Amino acid sequence: MIPRRWFSVTLLLCATACTATLARPCLAADAKRPNIIMLLTDDQRWDTLGCMGNKIIKTPNVDRLASQGVVFDNVFVTTSICMTNRACIFTGQYASRHGVIDFKTSFTPEQLAETYPGQLKQAGYYTGFIGKWGVGNPPKDYFDYNKGWPGQHQYFPDKNNLSIHLTSQMGDQAIEFLDGTPGDRPFLLAFSFKAPHVQDGDPNTAMKIFTPEIRALYKEFPGGFLHDPKLEPLYRDVVFPPPALSDPAFFASLPTYFEPTETRKRWEWRFSTPEMYQRSVKAYYSLITGVDNVVGRIIKKLEEKGQFDNTVILYHGDNGFYLGERGFAGKWYAHEPSLRVPLVIYDPRLPADQKGTRREQFALSIDLAPTMLDMAGVARPGRMQGESLVPILRGETPEWRDEFFYEHMFDNQGIPKSVAVRGRQFKYIRYLVDDPRNEEFFDFKNDPQEANNLVNNPEYADLLKEMRAKLAAWQARVK
Repeated sequence: MIPRRWFSVTLLLCATACTATLARPCLAADAKRPNIIMLLTDDQRWDTLGCMGNKIIKTPNVDRLASQGVVFDNVFVTTSICMTNRACIFTGQYASRHGVIDFKTSFTPEQLAETYPGQLKQAGYYTGFIGKWGVGNPPKDYFDYNKGWPGQHQYFPDKNNLSIHLTSQMGDQAIEFLDGTPGDRPFLLAFSFKAPHVQDGDPNTAMKIFTPEIRALYKEFPGGFLHDPKLEPLYRDVVFPPPALSDPAFFASLPTYFEPTETRKRWEWRFSTPEMYQRSVKAYYSLITGVDNVVGRIIKKLEEKGQFDNTVILYHGDNGFYLGERGFAGKWYAHEPSLRVPLVIYDPRLPADQKGTRREQFALSIDLAPTMLDMAGVARPGRMQGESLVPILRGETPEWRDEFFYEHMFDNQGIPKSVAVRGRQFKYIRYLVDDPRNEEFFDFKNDPQEANNLVNNPEYADLLKEMRAKLAAWQARVK
């Protein structure tokens, strides 16, 4: 492991130019380093891809990557909010270590140098970033190709033209990047979609700022899922079953601190009637299909350039999303709809018998940075806490985690802070609020929907005590 003090920009540039301290061969002389494309969706839950067993959604291009790559079936975020988990993905660190827990904090130059784009840039990769940066303000003049933006942006950048959808526009930028890549060194493209995130804000306020055409679309899809109108017919005739635990009696049984929260307020905007639920889920699916169309364009361009067989593509979600489960919308908490996300990795260098396979190991967002560095032959910074997935991709069975720590420390009166431990069978959640019912304890084997809180069940008293101790240990470990 290279000591952290070596990772100044100057020394890293020297290391890239063949320092003898690297355990791997000199990267400058390695012509076989793969290109890497990191595709990150916003608010896409794990079960919204065809390759994840969804029989309704249309995602043929991501499914093609899955058929030629590896699908991870148990993938989770360590915090379910966009800016903090994007920092986790960039750094390979838990939030307790990288410290980004609000929308204002940007990376320091030292932190940026230790992100996966920073490390690959220093290793000689041609780098590009497209889309939502998410961690404060995007760095200026850092990427060779930069189409990043702070905040959420608008799904219709030209408010007077409904034919220009942001997802498609970002696809145009990806093609422009690929057409401009040099032929003498590998490239990294970090592509960060807005979709399928809603257009944030109170719909009544949003209605005032759009043109009549967009207001009409917003009226049809009042939850803010502003997809490309051309995709609307795809799901027009689908009737979605009601979400799990959506009976009003279930929400009424929850502690009172859930009543005024953002998850409940946004549920009212998007899912509070059967009609709103159908419209919102159809639009959510349409946004994901729009993403899939861009994936198809990227694959086609890579094939045209003869680069598909030397390009690793990772497809991942930045956090999950409640589609009405528990009477919630949004994310933020440690239930499965919120913290479980998709991960598909296409690596053309894999042995033939490993392509089109699946993995059951727990993978985390913090594993992606060390995985990409491992693929490129770049030594990881010592502060990274994730693990490389490369051995698992190859079909090996290394000793691996059976539980992980979750933390949500964003300071917002409408979102209770929480921490959790998620294991193979049990999950323990603690909400950091002054309420005697601020714990949840679930047994997945007997309760996969997380409907029955076992905190007060005497049969689980010893296990609950054990999980409380694990939580305390994890809180100290991740700093």
